[in-house]
Amino acid sequence: MIIQSARAVIEGELLRDCWVSVEGGIVTEIGKSPHPLPDVLISGTLIPSFIDIHCHGGGGSYFSEKNRENAIKFHRAHGTGTVVASLVSEPLEILQKQIQELIPLFKSGAIAGIHLEGPYLSKNRCGAHRAENLINPRWEDLSRLIDTGEGAIVMVTIAPELDGAIECIRELSNRGVIAAIGHTAAPQATYLSAVDAGASVITHFSNAMVKPDQDRELVRALLDDSRLSIELILDGEHVSAKDVREIIAIDPARLILVTDAMSAAGEEDGQYAIGDLPVIVSDGIARLENGALAGSTLTLDRAFARLVSDFGVNVADAVRATSTNAATLLGKTNLGVIKKGARADFLVWDGEQVLRNEKLSL
Repeated sequence: MIIQSARAVIEGELLRDCWVSVEGGIVTEIGKSPHPLPDVLISGTLIPSFIDIHCHGGGGSYFSEKNRENAIKFHRAHGTGTVVASLVSEPLEILQKQIQELIPLFKSGAIAGIHLEGPYLSKNRCGAHRAENLINPRWEDLSRLIDTGEGAIVMVTIAPELDGAIECIRELSNRGVIAAIGHTAAPQATYLSAVDAGASVITHFSNAMVKPDQDRELVRALLDDSRLSIELILDGEHVSAKDVREIIAIDPARLILVTDAMSAAGEEDGQYAIGDLPVIVSDGIARLENGALAGSTLTLDRAFARLVSDFGVNVADAVRATSTNAATLLGKTNLGVIKKGARADFLVWDGEQVLRNEKLSL
């Protein structure tokens, strides 16, 4: 199949009047001029499908419960071709069971892996995690969870100030598992120790951690550290527009947009839960009964559109933030980019919204 597009983001560069040849779901050739006999004509901008490395659910379902395929289908309909299933803090035996239930989806390719967002989090920054479930990290326990996953555990969020945290971050890095810093009240020196030990991403920046207006020196040190990728929930609630602009101005190449979506994504306002914590969703905003944010109802197509339309980020950089940077973090060279040998799973940006064309999801 030959897809001719008015514009396309090819290997990070916005090109005009180019074409892509696809066979067996793989990009086999790219032409940088009009093709004489295309099979499909695209008037917008061809971009790779999105990658979400922090997503708990959507479409009324959680990855930790039955009907988890609903969450995959829901986000797929909104342009997310690759998703990492995030699990909230639970007792270790419950987490182990949830991991085991997700292994078939990992082995089939329906999910790209599992993200453990806890239970190794600060009780002072627990957010929508039940404080009673939070524990200090011990490599003996963590390695058991990783072994249970049979390769499915790709990322673990840890508060680096906890006893045993730096050792576990180092071991995760040695095992090829992404160590994320999050839900933390750590001082700057402890952040630095975690990064030196191998931590490579900040879980939902500015949430469940110090905010830019609370400690400018610490936050600036994190933003200036090129070893760290920055997760951002771009829903207009989790991070202020001012802070988003500051992050973009410093280094858009390290930005990874995530949804942190809970089950209410795509559903009506009402009463929900995260784990066994009650959640109220009003005007699409999920909060605990104490008013704290509890995940989001965001989809990455909306986040992409906001990044371009509201913050003036060019389309090529927006593709990096919603696709390429996440693929790089996951070590997936065939995802998140349009290039020869990459998976052919495309979306179209028409200047106002992201469109999912079934003909382009090959």
